[in-house]
Amino acid sequence: MSGATRRTLVFGAGAIAAAAALPARAQSRTHHGLSSFGDLKYPADFRNFDYVNPEAPRGGRFSAQLTQTFGNQASDTFNTLNVYVLRGDGAAGMNLTFDSLMVRALDEPDALYGLVARAVEISDDGLTYRFALRPQARFHDGSRLTARDVAFSLMLLKDKGHPEISQVIRDMSEAVAEGDETVTVRFAPGRSRDLPLFVATLPVFSAAYYEKRDFEASTLEPPLGSGPYQVGRLEPGRFIELQRVADYWAADLPVNVGQNNFDAIRYEYFRDRQVGFEAFKSGAFTFREEFTARVWATLYDFPAVTEGRVRREVLPDARPSGTQGWFLNTRREAFRDARVREAIGLCFDFAWSKKNLFYGSYLRTASFFENSDLKATGTPDAAELALLDPLRADLAAEVFGQAWTPPDSDGSGQDRANLSRAVALLREAGCTREGGIVRLPGGKPLEIEFLDADPVFEPVTHPFIRNLGLIGIKARFRLVDASQYQSRLKDFDFDVTSRRYASGVNPGAELREVYGSRSAATPGSNNLAGISNPAIDRLLDRVAEARTRADLVTACRALDRTLRAGRYWVPMWYKADHRLALWDVYGRPAKGPAYDLGVPGVWWYDAEKARRIGRN
Repeated sequence: MSGATRRTLVFGAGAIAAAAALPARAQSRTHHGLSSFGDLKYPADFRNFDYVNPEAPRGGRFSAQLTQTFGNQASDTFNTLNVYVLRGDGAAGMNLTFDSLMVRALDEPDALYGLVARAVEISDDGLTYRFALRPQARFHDGSRLTARDVAFSLMLLKDKGHPEISQVIRDMSEAVAEGDETVTVRFAPGRSRDLPLFVATLPVFSAAYYEKRDFEASTLEPPLGSGPYQVGRLEPGRFIELQRVADYWAADLPVNVGQNNFDAIRYEYFRDRQVGFEAFKSGAFTFREEFTARVWATLYDFPAVTEGRVRREVLPDARPSGTQGWFLNTRREAFRDARVREAIGLCFDFAWSKKNLFYGSYLRTASFFENSDLKATGTPDAAELALLDPLRADLAAEVFGQAWTPPDSDGSGQDRANLSRAVALLREAGCTREGGIVRLPGGKPLEIEFLDADPVFEPVTHPFIRNLGLIGIKARFRLVDASQYQSRLKDFDFDVTSRRYASGVNPGAELREVYGSRSAATPGSNNLAGISNPAIDRLLDRVAEARTRADLVTACRALDRTLRAGRYWVPMWYKADHRLALWDVYGRPAKGPAYDLGVPGVWWYDAEKARRIGRN
């Protein structure tokens, strides 16, 4: 069974962006890099990141399926090259065609270093950031990338960007060009800790290019970018190729040395997961991260594996695992009572699924910050209580006790104790059962549709559905095509759907887009459960405003136990490693980055390996 849903949202430091705070011990207001709490590994004159091979050869092709999405992307199809707006299903790899002011170091939790910007000066109050740009920055058509382009891009994304972006940067007051090489970005008082560096990692567009084009349009016209790759061949819904830019202006900058080594990066699309696996077996693409335990355990016995042309590797994943589960849409009448939501969750027998479907793989997810020190355990400590006590009026009493964890099950597939508890909870919520059918307090039958665009979860969802039926809840699994799925999620037109939110080491303001009241009412946001609680909003503020790592840990733990008490989701499972299957044509650094696989960025094509297996 899969360790990730068809749609994975990545948030937090170590994911989309890092967090910004003026280092307390800094002697200068001008910096070559930024991090959440002021720690930088690399000095101003560093030559390359430690996790790259500076002598990595260039050439060859990287090919894979898209497994992690952002913005409007879908994993199984695309119909637009515009991935930074709400409209359409965006293509894979488009982030590689744009540069940003700064980029992440993948061996630090949250540090950023200059790309388009060579340095940044921060005001004493932390509300004004002046980025000094590199004069050599160029778009792919040879035109100069200036401060005007940066300011234009940031304001455009605030006004018209995808909610995953626009909601996060709403406290960016303005971005103004001061000549060609300086852009000043101002933030509202009380801005989140993360916001300046989230802004620094956003794409830079050409202002001249969009003077004649509608930024919000769904289009297959390759956009003008400035990044290491540009759009090559493509067939909508089938594949897209990105071609390395031979004269890329930033190729020799320290943040790029040893990276962007492939001449071409190709993403293949398959609407059916099994078809995708068969395509990998035949060599249609050469890199695969396996998320399905059954496939990993039983189906990697094809000739290319036994002959050594395809290798399997398991690499540790030190990143927080985030949370994965079935999210219940509390906008629906059926799911407004937490007791009903808990009753539904009691019908999922994880122990049975682990034994019969997962081949012993995976651990049960319990936390919204799983596999990290941000996870709440036991009862709140004094620091957590200092945050929670003022919010008691809007919190369940349970928040002040042991952190909630999903109940154990006996592995029979029909745990009588859990099912009996579910029936009791429904009764406490005012539900009745007539003729074997559970009815809500108003008399309406309690019915549930599990919505998805990928059949991979059917084997685990159907036993769940059977148990729901045993207590009188009629449920069904509804499979729709990718476009309809995206459309229904954007409009919150669903009962229950699956999602994985992968957390970074230092999450911040982006959590508001997933769990905040404002996002609950914003079409296209990632607050699928419709969570809207003033206490949660205040804890989200505490997370975003944390100025020390200790404060962040405390705020996240308080938030975690509060979200868990709300029963907004039926938690699924997680694993702390990467299962990779590779046609043996790749090289990679001996020691890769700690907080990312580094694929395809720091890997390279090994021509000698390819020759040995007949793929040169």
